[in-house]
Amino acid sequence: MSTFEIKMPKLGESITEGTIVSWSVKVGDAVQEDDVLFEVSTAKVSAEIPSPVAGKVLELLFAEGDTVAVGTAVALIQLEGEEGETQESSASAAAKSDESTTVRSTPAEPAQPIKSSKEEDGRWYSPIVLQLAQEAKISQAELDAIPGTGYEGRLSKKDIKDYITTKKSGVAPQAVAVTGQSLTSLPDSGEQSHRATAATATGQAPASTTGGNDKRNNPVSPVASANGDKIVEMDRVARILSDHMVMSKKVSPHVTTVVEADVTRLVKWRSRVKEAFFKREGVPLTYMPAIAEATAKALAEFPYVNASVDGYKVILKKHINLGIAVSLPDGNLIVPVIHDADKLNLNGLAGSIDSLAAKARSNKLMPDDIQGGTFTITNFGSFKSLFGTPIINQPQVAILGVGFIEKKPAVVETPEGDTIAIRHKMYLSLSYDHRIINGALGGEFLRRVADYLENWDK
Repeated sequence: MSTFEIKMPKLGESITEGTIVSWSVKVGDAVQEDDVLFEVSTAKVSAEIPSPVAGKVLELLFAEGDTVAVGTAVALIQLEGEEGETQESSASAAAKSDESTTVRSTPAEPAQPIKSSKEEDGRWYSPIVLQLAQEAKISQAELDAIPGTGYEGRLSKKDIKDYITTKKSGVAPQAVAVTGQSLTSLPDSGEQSHRATAATATGQAPASTTGGNDKRNNPVSPVASANGDKIVEMDRVARILSDHMVMSKKVSPHVTTVVEADVTRLVKWRSRVKEAFFKREGVPLTYMPAIAEATAKALAEFPYVNASVDGYKVILKKHINLGIAVSLPDGNLIVPVIHDADKLNLNGLAGSIDSLAAKARSNKLMPDDIQGGTFTITNFGSFKSLFGTPIINQPQVAILGVGFIEKKPAVVETPEGDTIAIRHKMYLSLSYDHRIINGALGGEFLRRVADYLENWDK
């Protein structure tokens, strides 16, 4: 009998575990490919997990409410149409997975036998996908290179059919290079290797999510509590955030620079157009879209601020993906990401920010919504704070803090001479990684963001 392991997926950067909220199936149920198996909740997102294969549920290895480490098998599926196979055939297929690295690194050859629907550390394929590939005489290397649009990059039935149709038409189908790793497990521009390197460089293991007695988080003696003190355990999200912040301070030498920006022109522009903007776009016009636009422009000019550090290597990111910190109703924070923010106009940025914030507060963010950020903006002004010194969101190298806009008397130069006028002022703070960003670069970047906002012209 050939079985397929359903494993706890990784639903975001720094996520190491997930909690099974509910099962949608029970032992003995028949499931089809893409049928929902269970709902999982993590520190960043909740999601329904579909079945990658068709078959029958043999065993549920965890109960509702259990918290399970990423990569741990949570259920076993008996593959459809393979009841008669022996355990040896499954083991043989798994044993061949080591050979897949060699096959993937060479050009596609004439039809070779497709190995199995499951590889230990690589891509997996549903039986129907394997059948269609074999019928079309698609080699293993060619199959591994076909982009997938299914969950976590899985190759769906539609993907393989479209590929075969395109190939038969004589048009060269597009593919991607795969060298010994699953498409869904490829690190984002070196971010995974950076995390490992950073942990090694500081002599620490990867950040723990257990909190409590973790000595890395609590190197000092335990704090005594007196009679009447109330002791509250951190929830799972708070523990993960705690570990991540401690890790960031250990990895990156933080420096913070602050400038004051005169945003009077921006304030007057928003007051003039916000009603018409809402009627036209259907979303409120806040200051954040303008700040995001100014930041994206400045990042394009200063690539070392849109980067990551991998040991003694600097990874300059091709894409400008802005993370916007959102405060959640439970007091925690999450950072949805606007991908390719520099390619969006103000209307697009406003729509993306409003949509992501709404999804975050209703716990409807998808994994792609929180991954791949290259720079983060956090808005202290939401709480009427003048400015702050935010902690860098690893593996990024800088984070922008936005303060409260307030009216101030200021000296203004005019043709008739200096005069005192009421102006709208805002502090901007930039915390940056001093390993690759020095004071001059950090100051120039922050000043450029302020210049864009001070000279706002729409």
